[in-house]
Amino acid sequence: MDSSCYIFDNDASGKQFAKALGNATKRGVEVRVLIDAAGTRYSWPRINHKLKHAHVPFATFLPSSLLAPWRVATINLRNHRKILVTDGKTAFTGGMNIRQGNVLARKPKHPVQDLHFRLQGPVVQQLQEAFANDWAFTTGETLRGERWFPELQESGTVIARVIIDGPDADFEKLRWTLLAALAEAQTSVQILTPYFLPDQALITALNLAALRGVRVDILLPEKNNLLYLHWASRAMWWQVLEHGSRLWLTPPPFDHSKLMIVDGHWVLLGSANWDVRSLGLNFELNVEAYGRHFAEEMGQVIQNKLRGAREVTLAEVEGRSYPAKLRDSIARLFSPYL
Repeated sequence: MDSSCYIFDNDASGKQFAKALGNATKRGVEVRVLIDAAGTRYSWPRINHKLKHAHVPFATFLPSSLLAPWRVATINLRNHRKILVTDGKTAFTGGMNIRQGNVLARKPKHPVQDLHFRLQGPVVQQLQEAFANDWAFTTGETLRGERWFPELQESGTVIARVIIDGPDADFEKLRWTLLAALAEAQTSVQILTPYFLPDQALITALNLAALRGVRVDILLPEKNNLLYLHWASRAMWWQVLEHGSRLWLTPPPFDHSKLMIVDGHWVLLGSANWDVRSLGLNFELNVEAYGRHFAEEMGQVIQNKLRGAREVTLAEVEGRSYPAKLRDSIARLFSPYL
């Protein structure tokens, strides 16, 4: 099995996960774990020593340090992909990190809602390939053969494929996908994202869709875990509101989910946010899925969130105090690095 994640915290959930990986290794399972170097710094001490103690083969993606000048060039790059593949046949992906805040049943101090998906069928090979490429880049080890890439049969009724994106050969593939989906939309666009800082091309595409009669709903968390990102986002809400898009704020706990539905039959899920970092600097992995039944299920997720959400009006945004507008605008200047 293999796992790639952005944040792997050294908390109760992280320790439980590390123990399970160690147990799998003891059973003779081939295990590989890839953690983003920046993501390991969200807790201290890091989870690394727990993985070493459990004899779990792991690596950190693009480690950088100001003390190592040759690595400074990558200090702003992140592997934001979330991948877990077991036996090469079942995969999990979405927006969830490995940390206690995601386990809502345990009533964590900082709860985080999220969406994560189980996938089976030929699309699993594409997730495995994405991990294998990142692992080879990081460690030099090539994963190949039946153990990692078994023959897969069709499963389910949804047609799906992986979209990998990053500041390399796959640069802006996801951004192109978003622009194409917005251009093709005929009736509805639903966007669920924790961070909304789109560039001007995406704002224009959203506005064009709304102006031709497409209903555009954008759902954001009312209480963001990163306040400065909320400020920067709010500085640009007027640009979509004035042309007919509808913007909703969902109540706590903080919602880290990422989902897009177009015309009730196309769904985009995965790790990327609607911001410059995700679409230009991060290594991301998303899955596009075609199928009305699945889209209806995801649409119900959106509807459930809308029931408790509050709609934001253009008058409310324009009515902010001058100090608030100034603060939000200053925060927006740093949006490429947030």
